[in-house]
Amino acid sequence: MVDLTVLQPISYMAGALGVCIAAFYYAINIREQTRNRRITLTTSLLQSFVSREGLRLLEDMWLMEWSDFDDFVRKYDSTVNPDNLAMRASVFLQCEVLGRQYRSGVIDLDTLFSVCNTNISQLWVKFKPVIEEYRKRKVYSKIEYENFEYLAGELAKLLEKRDPDYANAPAHLRSPIK
Repeated sequence: MVDLTVLQPISYMAGALGVCIAAFYYAINIREQTRNRRITLTTSLLQSFVSREGLRLLEDMWLMEWSDFDDFVRKYDSTVNPDNLAMRASVFLQCEVLGRQYRSGVIDLDTLFSVCNTNISQLWVKFKPVIEEYRKRKVYSKIEYENFEYLAGELAKLLEKRDPDYANAPAHLRSPIK
């Protein structure tokens, strides 16, 4: 016959082990749920770059032309063209979130490059003077769109590494700036 004083500590240890395993499983499950939510967000943001509507937005942005900042303000500033602001802000904020996700390690550069290729870096090249002028005039904070800027730079470096011929092409072929 087994003594109860032996069985009781074994029972306590089995119970404690069960609680530890449950806590460990819960922590892993929470981490996985967070990761899946981030992947879902990233996927939906990237879809906007390959959807028909997203490609139309990008095309509308490529077709924008201005000679200097004052010309940009006359044509596209929020006070005269709120629809254009909505379009720009939508795309810029998507790039900002993707840049933040890249910086925090949620998404890798290869995935971004395979979907966005040159779009993000060329958008930055085209709108950098405008964004910087808005920063100078305190319309934007100095950190506004910094993740967009960072991501554009990283994608440009990757493009230069993968396709040096494209990086050495004349500027008017690489950038939509006129």
